[in-house]
Amino acid sequence: MIDGKFKITYINGLQARPATKLVSKANSFQSEMIMEFNERKINLKSIMGVMSLGVPANKIVKITFSGPDEDDAYKAISRVITEINEMKA
Repeated sequence: MIDGKFKITYINGLQARPATKLVSKANSFQSEMIMEFNERKINLKSIMGVMSLGVPANKIVKITFSGPDEDDAYKAISRVITEINEMKA
């Protein structure tokens, strides 16, 4: 199991477009991924779950990866979050 903390700096937070990118990448792995924000936990593979968290800009989320490809999943999700943070509003 891998626990990662990620800061979302994209000005609009995890709204529809960045949430879709994140969920799409998460669904390409077998591992379970749980995102936690404000004491709520959701499945990172669920677009409705990610959007329901309402993560604003400049907040930290925790993602727990567990499964056969957790290392690769962690690296890929890290890259996607970097891409999201570099997106233009």
